[in-house]
Amino acid sequence: MNTVPNMISTKDLSYISDIINWNITAGKSAHHFANECQLEDVKKMMEVVRDMHAKHLAMLIDILKEGQYE
Repeated sequence: MNTVPNMISTKDLSYISDIINWNITAGKSAHHFANECQLEDVKKMMEVVRDMHAKHLAMLIDILKEGQYE
């Protein structure tokens, strides 16, 4: 589906909520482990993972905003 529907089901909303929570939790975890890590290569990879989850979250929010109507 290339467009956001005018209405989403309760099941879809629940799944979207789960996706948002997964990305927030994964991003926070990656941030925490990047701060705790002493190996620079691993720290950089955790930062890449954190940024990836932040990007996914931003993309999801942008998609949801497309469905807003005034």
